[in-house]
Amino acid sequence: MKNVLVSLLALITVSINAQETGEDQLGAWYMYFGTNQLTDKLSIHSEAQFRFYETASTFNQLLLRTGLNYHITDNAIATFGYAYINTDGSFEDIPNEENSEEHRIFQQFILKNTVHKFKFEHRYRLEQRFIHTQFEDVTEHRARYRLQLTYPLSEKWFLNVYDEVFINLQEPIFGQNRLYGAIGYTVKSNFSVQFGYLKNHFTGINFDRLQLGIFYNTDFRKSN
Repeated sequence: MKNVLVSLLALITVSINAQETGEDQLGAWYMYFGTNQLTDKLSIHSEAQFRFYETASTFNQLLLRTGLNYHITDNAIATFGYAYINTDGSFEDIPNEENSEEHRIFQQFILKNTVHKFKFEHRYRLEQRFIHTQFEDVTEHRARYRLQLTYPLSEKWFLNVYDEVFINLQEPIFGQNRLYGAIGYTVKSNFSVQFGYLKNHFTGINFDRLQLGIFYNTDFRKSN
């Protein structure tokens, strides 16, 4: 009987811990991305993400990112940028040590190519992360690689999938892996929406997230 009680207590503890992280909830990310063309060679990246432990409640993270893009060619883009990230690591009003504020500098290179109807995008990114928590300030460095594939279903509809791996440049080496699939609709040439699903894998824990993304690009060259 004692062993049974110990086992039950262990199961309850694991269940509670999983609930506190939001792992067992279907969360959602609501996202905006924009490329704002200034000249033939320069554009500004704009981005905002609102992430929730649940589909419409229990705030998890705010991410704001911008950067200056240099268009080497139509298929090669280099970026230098900055991001601000505010994370609430609590779930169901249970506080923990994960609440943080982060300032991030990043360097990025995107390479695109097309094979038949398949459009490939390789994104390489380095990040310098300055993280402030309730207890300490830390600096971390990270490398990311994302392989994205887009396939047109018609003039308006398309499929988009990607896999992205995060590698820490300090221990532990593995950061996370994101596997994503979505269906998208092109409203007009500079405006599209995507609705998809993300499997966000960390060591020992996984998060399932719905994603709604809005992509809106502007071209200031026309006004000049």
